[in-house]
Amino acid sequence: MKHPTCVFLALLLTLAQTSGQSSELRTFTNASGKAIQAKLVGVEGVNATIEMATGQRFTLVVTQFSAADQAYIKQAAATLAPATAAPAAATAYKPGPNDQLEPAVVNEAVGQSLFGETPLWTASAPEIAEKLGIPPESKTKTSSSYRSYTKEDYLMFGAHPFSVAMYAENDKVTGFSLVFANKGDLFSARGSGEMHFDKDTPPAQAAMIVKKAMDKDLAAISATLSKQLGAPQKERFGEKAGRMNMQRWDWRGHAILLAEAEGEYVGIQIVTSAFADAGGKVESVTDTIIRSRALANLEKREGGDVVIGDIPMVDQGPKGYCAPATAERSMRYLGIPADMYILANAGQTGFGGGTNVDMMLTGMAAQIRSKRRSFDSWESELKIKEIAKYIDKGLPVMWTLCSTKGFNDTANKRTKERKTVTDWAAWQEKVTAEAAANSLPKDKDTRHIVLIIGYNKDTNEMAFSDSWGDDFKERWITLQEAEQVSDGRFYVVGF
Repeated sequence: MKHPTCVFLALLLTLAQTSGQSSELRTFTNASGKAIQAKLVGVEGVNATIEMATGQRFTLVVTQFSAADQAYIKQAAATLAPATAAPAAATAYKPGPNDQLEPAVVNEAVGQSLFGETPLWTASAPEIAEKLGIPPESKTKTSSSYRSYTKEDYLMFGAHPFSVAMYAENDKVTGFSLVFANKGDLFSARGSGEMHFDKDTPPAQAAMIVKKAMDKDLAAISATLSKQLGAPQKERFGEKAGRMNMQRWDWRGHAILLAEAEGEYVGIQIVTSAFADAGGKVESVTDTIIRSRALANLEKREGGDVVIGDIPMVDQGPKGYCAPATAERSMRYLGIPADMYILANAGQTGFGGGTNVDMMLTGMAAQIRSKRRSFDSWESELKIKEIAKYIDKGLPVMWTLCSTKGFNDTANKRTKERKTVTDWAAWQEKVTAEAAANSLPKDKDTRHIVLIIGYNKDTNEMAFSDSWGDDFKERWITLQEAEQVSDGRFYVVGF
């Protein structure tokens, strides 16, 4: 989908002012006639940001709206506040006894300079991430995430978090997820990326190690928070398979939620008090928005490549969490909140990794469908026609395989060579010949799951994305070679 012309952009910037039209809900319609109720809250370049009655915000390309809506957006553009401002719902909260505490007192419990005089939800996400030493993990048109797999001397809330993740929308913080003792990171492999398949400790011994570490962290965190913020409330938080018992502390519109998934992990979420009051329930996003955003992410490149862009990245770290990390990416891409640690719990992930993919995906299917998304699965050979059916809608496909050294070496080599291709007919001949001569034996110890994100019908290649960080967000392989290592199972979160 192509963006509007520069002339249209200029018009957006020079429109006459209107009198408060954007503050009211109206019916927006897309080119296919599907309608939603929302209000316009910002226009920046070719994008318009709308806000649902629930306070959720979504950014779409202006040309995805109907002609009448495009005219309305043009008229209203000059009077709009910046789309990056935090919604009022994020900063509103009920006063509580801890609100009199100064930020320094709360930060003493945190162990880091996290809080200030203004709410986190109005702060710049990049600035907060830099202050805490959390590097960027993912950046899309409207959302971003930051994640650090910390060193042993990094402490928060009186314990060592293995993973510190921060999420943001339009560069404004929306929440934190910290994971302390857990059965994935406690038995992580000797490296990340392709090296994460190594697992050693016997299960009985591992279970004892996990319980001891979890008990220690849970006690330390609860004591640290209670010392500064008093006794916690106990309540339920989350949805479907992710619903859990929590201990909760509040301060100036921030809810700090401590969870223990028995035998799995100890975690903290920091969210708005309003979100915690709602039990962590998120309103579903209409197909009108999701379909438009998915199609807008489809890239058609020179040489015949068709690739989905703007898919969130999740770095599973040095452990076997490829299934929950990949599932999190698919769900977040289609507007469904997800966390790989919670998904790993649903999938009864083993020590250090090894998720029961079918069990995990079955567990998350109810949540997916509750958000008006579909969930498909099938078994077959790799076929361009089947892949294209989903990619052409802007939907990535989860694929199970044996991620062997030979497979990764081939994909890395091809991906590097592709960057300099100018003669695509010659490239087709080259990869066809190489694929015919290449032997890639399976190895069940390297079972893995990735996202198929693109294809090229002319060269019989497909693009895939591993949940190992940005260096692995797009790699290429021929279908003939991929079929040699394929487990033949496919899953799609769709609409």
